[in-house]
Amino acid sequence: QVQLVESGGGLVQAGGSLRLSCAASGRPFTRYSMGWFRRAPGKEREFVAAINWSGENTRYADSVKGRFTISRDNANAKDTVYLQMNSLKPEDTGIYLCAAGSPVFDGLGGDYWGQGTQVTVSS
Repeated sequence: QVQLVESGGGLVQAGGSLRLSCAASGRPFTRYSMGWFRRAPGKEREFVAAINWSGENTRYADSVKGRFTISRDNANAKDTVYLQMNSLKPEDTGIYLCAAGSPVFDGLGGDYWGQGTQVTVSS
């Protein structure tokens, strides 16, 4: 059974930091792009960041460039992707969803999805 499990969300004040993790299991994701999307209250799901299978290439939404960093750990049979979020703003509030699959790097969505983790940034 394929699973993507996110963790690390929470409540933080504006200007603070959070680190999200997404652990993949059930199949090897080492050849998949992985990434993060978010859904803010009353808004459509939007692309946040993506990383290719090797970790050599990354993409970010303009709204998070310079503040968020995506990385992944494929070593020792671990398939984990991280999102380090710094200088958080209230507009970063939403449910953050981990995704894996070929459409992720283009920001189009994923073949596999996690359940999401809530991030709330207070002003």
